[in-house]
Amino acid sequence: MNITRLSPVRALLTGLLALLLSLPGAWPELAGARQLEAAPHQQRTARLVGELLSQYHYREEAVGDPLAEKALEAYLDLLDPQRYYFLAADIREFRAFQHRLDEQLLAGELDAALHIYERFTRRVLERSAHAGRLLTDEPAFDENEALELDRREADWAESPAELDGLWRQRVRHDALTLRLTGLEWEKVRETLADRYQRIARTTEESKIADVFELYMMAWGHAYDPHSAYMSPRSAENFDIHMRLSLEGIGAMLKSSNDFTEIVELITGGPAARSEQLKPGDRIIGVAQGRSGEMKDVVGMRLQDVVDLIRGHKGTVVRLQILPTVSGGTATPREVSLVRNEIQLEEQAAQAEVIETPDARRIGVISIPAFYSDFAAAEAGKKNYRSTTRDVHRLIEELQQEQRLDGLIVDLRGNGGGALNEAVDLTGLFIDRGPVVQIRDSAGRVEVLQDQNAGTAWDGPLGVLVDRYSASASEIFAAAIQDYQRGLVIGETTFGKGTVQTLIPLDRFSLRRSEPAGRLKLTIAKFYRVNGASTQLRGVEPDLKLPSPDDESDYGERAVANALPWDRIRPVSYQPDEGLGPLLPRLRDHYEQHIGESAAFQALLEEYAQIRSLQGQTRVSLNESARRAQRESFSTERLEALNRRRAAYELPPLQSLDEAEQDESTPDTLLRAAAAVVSELARLSSPTGTGPLHATQASR
Repeated sequence: MNITRLSPVRALLTGLLALLLSLPGAWPELAGARQLEAAPHQQRTARLVGELLSQYHYREEAVGDPLAEKALEAYLDLLDPQRYYFLAADIREFRAFQHRLDEQLLAGELDAALHIYERFTRRVLERSAHAGRLLTDEPAFDENEALELDRREADWAESPAELDGLWRQRVRHDALTLRLTGLEWEKVRETLADRYQRIARTTEESKIADVFELYMMAWGHAYDPHSAYMSPRSAENFDIHMRLSLEGIGAMLKSSNDFTEIVELITGGPAARSEQLKPGDRIIGVAQGRSGEMKDVVGMRLQDVVDLIRGHKGTVVRLQILPTVSGGTATPREVSLVRNEIQLEEQAAQAEVIETPDARRIGVISIPAFYSDFAAAEAGKKNYRSTTRDVHRLIEELQQEQRLDGLIVDLRGNGGGALNEAVDLTGLFIDRGPVVQIRDSAGRVEVLQDQNAGTAWDGPLGVLVDRYSASASEIFAAAIQDYQRGLVIGETTFGKGTVQTLIPLDRFSLRRSEPAGRLKLTIAKFYRVNGASTQLRGVEPDLKLPSPDDESDYGERAVANALPWDRIRPVSYQPDEGLGPLLPRLRDHYEQHIGESAAFQALLEEYAQIRSLQGQTRVSLNESARRAQRESFSTERLEALNRRRAAYELPPLQSLDEAEQDESTPDTLLRAAAAVVSELARLSSPTGTGPLHATQASR
C-alpha cells in the first residue's frame, strides 16, 4: 500500500469546515423500534465522510443514487456475505429506501444503517437459536447430500423454512469438520453450541461505534475497495501495523462470515517466516502457550481475536486454521508461532546464487517489501537502511565473490511499500529517465524520475513476480518491462495502481474529547511511462509461470467497485532495443525447459490438484465420502511433491504435515526463472557463452 499526503488536498479539505458547522433536520424514521442510537459526533462524522468522498475522491462522483445502491450492497455484504441470515423480504424492504441513503448520509442521519443492523441482529438470534436446537441429537453423517460453500451470488432465502434447511446443512458441515479432527460428539456439540451462542451474543452486544464503522466502511467501498473509514480503535491498530511494532504474529486479519481470515502476512513476521500460513486461511481457534486449551473463535469479534493473538514477545501462541489451499474439504490443523516484533532487518533484501545446469551463475536478490529507515535518513545518518542501498550493496558483494552471468530480482509476495524506493531501485538498472506517472483527479500529472547517472547492474536481468506483487512492486516491474531492460517472469500482478491519503477527521471536530477516526481516501492513480495504468490489469509477465490459483480470484480483479484500467499520454523514454527480438527464442527455450524438467511437471500436477479442489464449492456431508476425498487429495498431492523431490534427488516425505515443515525442496519456479535468465545471458553474448554487459557502473 502506498499512502501519501498531498498538500493541495490538505488545503482543499480545510475549506469544508464552514460547510460542516450546522446539522440538518431529521429524516422520517423507518418502521421498527431501534435499540441503537447515533451520537451527535457520529452524525457529524457521517456528514463529513459524505462530503469528503463527494468532493475529493479520485472518481469525482458526488454521493447520489448510483453510489447509494453500491453502499447498500457493500453494507449487506459486510453483514451477511454468504446469505445465511437475511430473508428476501428483508432485502426488498431495504432496497425500497436505498435511494434515500445518499441524502441521509449528507444530512448526518444514520436511521437506515441502524434499522438494517437491528433486523440483522434479530435474524442472527433466530438462526443461532435454531442452530443450537439442531445439536440435540448426533447426526448420522450417512446421507448423500452436499453443502454449497460459495453463496455470495445465491438468491436470498424466501422463507424461514428455507433458511432452516440451509442451516441444517451448515451445522452438519461444521460438526463434520470438527469430527474429522478426532473429536467425540459431546466435544463437537459443546464447541458448536458455544460458537453459535457467541455469534448471537457478539451481534447483540455490538456497540453503536461498531455499526457506525461498518456503515461508513460500506460508503468508502462504494467508491473503491481501498477507500475506508477507520474508527479511532482501528486507526490505532493501523498505526501499530505501520510502525511494525506489534508483538504478535505479523498478520493483517479481517472478519469474514463469522470467521477471522488472514488478509496479508507481514514480511519478516512470525507468520510469514513460518511458511505455514497463507492469505485466505481462516483462524478458527487460538491457544496460549504450548499446552493451553484451544479456544474456538468462530463468531468472535475481530478485535477480541486480535487481542487473543497478541501477547508478550517470546511467548507461544497456537492457531487452529482451515487452510485455503484445501478448499471446502479443509480439515483444521494447528500452527505454533512465537510472538515477536517485526524488525526492519527481517524485511531486508537477501541474496543467493543459483548454479544452472549450463554452468552459469545467476544471482537472486529477494525483496520482501520496499522499505526505508526514514527516521535515520532525516537524522542525517549516512548508512541508513533502504531497499535500494541494500540491493546495491548485495550486487557488489555477489560480483566480488565471482562474476555473475545474470541477475533475478524476486518480488513474489511483495505488496509494496515506500514509493521512492521503487523509483530509486529502478535507477540501479536504467541510466536516468522517468519511472512512473501519478495522475490526480484534476488531471494533473507528476512524473517521478531516476536522476542518478549510471547503473549498478546492466547485464541480463529477470524480475520474478506473482499475484501478490502489488503497488510499488508493480511500478518497478512495469518500468523494467517498458524500458525492455529485463524479463518480467511469473504471474499477472495484483493490479493495485491507486494512491491513498489518510485524513484525520479530528481536525474537523469541534469537540476534541470525541475522537472521530480517519478516512482513507483514494486520490490518484499510477501510470507506467508508456501511459498505461497498473490499476486492475496489473503487469502481464513476458513469460508466464503456472499458479495453483485462478488469477480472477485475486487482486483488484476480484473485488467490487475497483477503479477501471485506463491510459494517459506516455512520457518520453528510451527503451533498450536488444531484448525484444530475443523474446520468441526465450519463450521457446522456456517451453522446452519445462517440458524436459521432471520437477516442473510434478509441480504442474500439484497445482492441478489444488485448483481442482479449490474449484469445488460443494462439499459432501457424508462422512465416508469426505474422508475418502481428503485421503485421496493428501495421497495425490504427497505423491506429486515426492516426484518433485525425486527430481532433485531428495528422499520422500511421509506426510503433508511433514511437508508443511519442510524447507529442503528447491523452489522450482525460481529455478525455471534462472534457466530463462541463463539463456538470456547466452543469447545476449557475442560469443554465445556469456553476458554481453554484466558490468558494474559507478553511481
